[in-house]
Amino acid sequence: MIIIKSDKEIEKMRAAGLLVADCHEMLAKHVKPGITTLELDRIAEEYIRKAGAYPTFLNYQGFPASICSSINGQVVHGIPDGTRLEEGDIISVDLGATLDGFVGDAARTHAVGQISDEAQKLIDVTRQSFFEGIDKARVGNRLSDISHGVQEYAERFGFSVVRDYVGHGIGRQMHEDPPVPNFGRPGRGPRLVRGMCLAVEPMINAGGWDVEVLPNDWTVVTTDGSLSAHYENTIVITGEGAPEILTLRGE
Repeated sequence: MIIIKSDKEIEKMRAAGLLVADCHEMLAKHVKPGITTLELDRIAEEYIRKAGAYPTFLNYQGFPASICSSINGQVVHGIPDGTRLEEGDIISVDLGATLDGFVGDAARTHAVGQISDEAQKLIDVTRQSFFEGIDKARVGNRLSDISHGVQEYAERFGFSVVRDYVGHGIGRQMHEDPPVPNFGRPGRGPRLVRGMCLAVEPMINAGGWDVEVLPNDWTVVTTDGSLSAHYENTIVITGEGAPEILTLRGE
């Protein structure tokens, strides 16, 4: 069941979303060669808790950390550990915060020092594919119009869209209905209505779209070893054209 949020609930989601946005901006300053993913996790958790919220990911279905940190060919759900970032890596950081009963969820992919042109292009295209998708996130359109917008843009550059993992509705729970694929034909799925809150999160691979899960039962990697990037924001469908991005300041 898709839960439509009231104006009062959206205001609470806006507060949670801005906390997530600020946490990402803060973490970006720490993404440098030599730092460990576990250090990034501890920095994020401390920031979220100091704001009076709690890290939504921690212990969610058994996940052991406050952020997902996925390096290079890791797609999503990388577990922070003692791995040190190296010059030329890319890392996606996915995090959520629950504040006053509502969840904000967003992901960013960062360059670690100087990276290859291909890696930078992948990051840029993945980010822009999100915006191409949400350009269709307007009252009266269908959910798959967002999906098609993401896929069409990413594939234009020769990249592939992960099929096995998708975005989702969001609110009091991190994962609510409806699922939000990043691929598919337009004109399908539920109508978009005012107050619908979605986490739209393109996961784009430089190679093929096939993925597999490592033996830790969490970390998802590209089957062919190619690079992968991830970009996500929580949005709300408005009655005034374009959606509001709740996890990005100034948009």
